[in-house]
Amino acid sequence: MPLPDPFREHRIDADGTTIHAAVGGSGDPVLLLHGYPQSLVMWRDVAPALARDHTVVVTDLRGYGESDKPAPDEAHRRYAKREMAADQVAVMRSLGFDRFDLVGHDRGARVAHRLTLDHPDAVSRLAVLDIVPTRHVFTHVDRDLAHGYFHWFFLATGGDVPETLLAGAPEFWIRTMVQRLLAPGVTIAEEVMADYVRYFSDPACIAATTADYKAGASTDLEDDEASWTAGERVTCPLLVLWGEHGFVGKAYDPLAVWRDYGTDVAGRAMPSGHFIPEEAPEQVVAELQAFLG
Repeated sequence: MPLPDPFREHRIDADGTTIHAAVGGSGDPVLLLHGYPQSLVMWRDVAPALARDHTVVVTDLRGYGESDKPAPDEAHRRYAKREMAADQVAVMRSLGFDRFDLVGHDRGARVAHRLTLDHPDAVSRLAVLDIVPTRHVFTHVDRDLAHGYFHWFFLATGGDVPETLLAGAPEFWIRTMVQRLLAPGVTIAEEVMADYVRYFSDPACIAATTADYKAGASTDLEDDEASWTAGERVTCPLLVLWGEHGFVGKAYDPLAVWRDYGTDVAGRAMPSGHFIPEEAPEQVVAELQAFLG
């Protein structure tokens, strides 16, 4: 399902991993990164509006959508956020952008956080949607987290357990995971859900996206702890948005948490569940336009 005009699709080599991208608009560059279990299609109602004033680059993360899906490795490095972030830097440089604004939702926001720490000179402004940092999540585990975000632990299980079970019912898994995280009474258009289901019916996508979560519980956590200990923080302007009906807004004080990880933090709750760009696109556009300038 392609994004509407003015977007054009590209396949870009990122140091050996081909990343699927859509590029449209003109002006200062902004990169949009999607979350789980989605693809760049999640920005369909946001990207065209931003493209009126910006050159908007929307990509599928490695392992997702129509991007390459390298076989996972035992060390969980191939889907570490550090590697996924390096893909995105390579994409932007190939398009001629050494410095850009960055917006990420869910897993894409975790990639964006790592990208900003690893490549601070590349990011002018950072917006993260409906997350608190991975390090904070794993150092504040309780019953509410285990129930609300059970998939963090299930997908990180070894022995091919999640891969085998998801392969048996990919459509059930994707539809259930999306619906349980939406605000009450909200749905996503059937043609969009069908697109997500199609991607996640591919065993390579199941393996890759499961590896994303395995990395999150191991190598990403190690990288984040090392950055924290070294005093690395997000020093560019940081916008934090979260859904008032979602787990993040109910379980944490997002601004207070992010102020431990960034030096210039602002943000607010949005009238949505977890999938903010799909549930409240007009409000997201307004917040991003004000933030990006």
